Amino acid sequence: MGNEGIRGEDSKLIEYKRISTMRVLEVSRYKNNYADHQLPFVTEQGEAIRALGHEVEYFLVKGDYIKAVGALKAKICEYKPDIVHAHYGLSAITAELQSLVPVVTTFHNGETHKWYVNMMTSLMSLRAKHVIYVAPHIREKVYFKAKNYSIIPCGVTLKDCFLMDKAEARRQLGWSPDKKYIMFGGAFNNLRKNYPLLKEAVDKLSTLDFQISSIECIEMKGLSRAECILRMNAVDVFALPTKNEGSPQALKEAMACNCPIVATDVADIKHLLGDLPGHYVLPNKRGTHADWVGDEHSASELAGLLKQAFAFNNRTNGRERIIELGCTNELVAKRIVKIYEGILKK
Repeated sequence: MGNEGIRGEDSKLIEYKRISTMRVLEVSRYKNNYADHQLPFVTEQGEAIRALGHEVEYFLVKGDYIKAVGALKAKICEYKPDIVHAHYGLSAITAELQSLVPVVTTFHNGETHKWYVNMMTSLMSLRAKHVIYVAPHIREKVYFKAKNYSIIPCGVTLKDCFLMDKAEARRQLGWSPDKKYIMFGGAFNNLRKNYPLLKEAVDKLSTLDFQISSIECIEMKGLSRAECILRMNAVDVFALPTKNEGSPQALKEAMACNCPIVATDVADIKHLLGDLPGHYVLPNKRGTHADWVGDEHSASELAGLLKQAFAFNNRTNGRERIIELGCTNELVAKRIVKIYEGILKK
């Protein structure tokens, strides 16, 4: 892919080809609980870049981030990438400590939870040629802010977010046609996703003319992507009463399935949902998008929003909203490739 030894017009031609067909090395943390050992949205973004005609390989950081630099350098010497794209600040430390290839770093929000991680990762990110924050509040939270940056949320793959008639989806799942089903956007035991608030709100619905026995909450834990999407087509509402997010993928997938949604006003959720009918946002008492804070009225307010979502009794235009926002993996990949090209042309 390099142009060593090339001179004159041939050099320009080779350089053009080098930029138009790039080799990209995606760097992220090794994950035990995923089939390919990396977060799905990292793989999907990489494959969307590959679909645009570029070569993509993956490097997974195992163990100590500093010690992994040697293995990454060996991978770079073997693969000879034009650009390294690191996901999450700690993996980016590994990427940014090599000086062989320019680095693009994406911050997904987890880097900001602990002050010392924020300090290390945001300081090291200044070595990157470009930094991507998946939502504006993440740049606001990091201690050291990159000058060359973009706000680009991770996208969803529309073909994976298939649409199905609600009654047919329930038939396939063996669900009752008469019950009200809520899909919770995470695992019940994930405290950050805030299931206790949802449960309290469902309990309060008994005072709003609902029978508790007719409502069932479904968690995403242990479900494959296809199983989640099938349930998003079958439920009455997708609920994400989360306390803290980057730019939530599950919510975007629910939007792509035209699912009614109730969610807290945190991160970029309110922006994603827009003002479409069937989308309901629980106010944030803190008045900031970095973290959601409720009060003694929040459960009742959430119950009221759930009641509105049940009364809506329709599908939304969330899929059109996803396309309008450019939050498909194809469109996101095109934006990222333009960043790569800009770096290589310089």
